[in-house]
Amino acid sequence: MTIHRSFTAEQTYNFGYEMAKDARQGDVVALIGDLGVGKTVFAKGFADGIGVKEPVASPTFMIVCEYDQGRLALYHFDVYRIEDIEELFEIGFEEYLYGDGVCLIEWADRVISELPQETVVVEIRKVPGEDTQRREIAVCRKEEYGQ
Repeated sequence: MTIHRSFTAEQTYNFGYEMAKDARQGDVVALIGDLGVGKTVFAKGFADGIGVKEPVASPTFMIVCEYDQGRLALYHFDVYRIEDIEELFEIGFEEYLYGDGVCLIEWADRVISELPQETVVVEIRKVPGEDTQRREIAVCRKEEYGQ
């Protein structure tokens, strides 16, 4: 596991942007963190790093947004409102996971058991203190998550 520090939303965005430069077809990135820690900020940077030209927002009410005009297709999920894993499978979740693009999944801790072993977990945490923008961004493989 590696820990990165972010002191501004711009740094969180830039971290996502840089991480996307190494993204390859079939990658799955699990975003984990409390409400308001910067998951969507990271996702916007990641999307820009892949070359997505459209504005990116959290797909909370649609579950998934597809962006296919970048270097790779991006499937941006928000599974916060998922109550039953079957809801995901009904929209073809496995086809996205093993498809031609990259899956970026916000609130992925809710479905972590369903994600491939090769999944990269990005956990964003607020750092307690006076600086309300300070974050730790932990990056690891799925098998390392929670250890």
